[in-house]
Amino acid sequence: MKKPLIFVGLIGLFVALGFWLPYEELFRELSLFVGENRGIARMLYCVVYVTAVVLLVPGSLLTLLGGFLFGIFEGVILVSLSSVVGAGFAFLIGRYFARDWVESRTRNLEGWKQFDRAISNRGFYIVLMTRLSPVFPFNLLNYTLGLTMIRFRDYVLASWLGMAPATVLYVYFGSVALTLTDLFAGESTGSNWQYGLMAIGLIATLGLVVVLTRLASSILKKELGEPT
Repeated sequence: MKKPLIFVGLIGLFVALGFWLPYEELFRELSLFVGENRGIARMLYCVVYVTAVVLLVPGSLLTLLGGFLFGIFEGVILVSLSSVVGAGFAFLIGRYFARDWVESRTRNLEGWKQFDRAISNRGFYIVLMTRLSPVFPFNLLNYTLGLTMIRFRDYVLASWLGMAPATVLYVYFGSVALTLTDLFAGESTGSNWQYGLMAIGLIATLGLVVVLTRLASSILKKELGEPT
């Protein structure tokens, strides 16, 4: 349940800050820059996102920003690409360049030995379930998976598929965040049916992520021999 709770918390944070901080004006300036320099904006966004992943910076806010600046369809593409590339770099760094540092960080992680053993047997499947589940820290996981025997291509594909539902959820909310803030502030210009469709989409996406997260967590615990 960790991912949905984080998502709900971010919704409250965005709405609350909208009443006191002028971030709406900043976001409008960013939107204007993106509209006038879309190619450069895409490149800069991807570079910043990949760098953040490699530096272990949580990507939730950047994912929301991607939805706000680029819309849901382009935002999902850019976030998916950036997160997978960043995860790939972290994996390779952990496997070939910073193995001792990563091992020192994972040595005391609860369930690491069982996890490593499960990866050896069913690498793609376990990584997929791990990406859907919040059992292990996401950013550190990029590095620790480099210590396992999983093939790089399996890691990339499983990571991309497993991160997709949460990516869609956060980008979706980012694409409508400003509209929601305007709605709560009484400054909206949209119609009721537009907001109704928006709410249905958010609820449906959130519900899907909750179901997938709980299912993946249950499966992963069984694979690791933990009580569910």
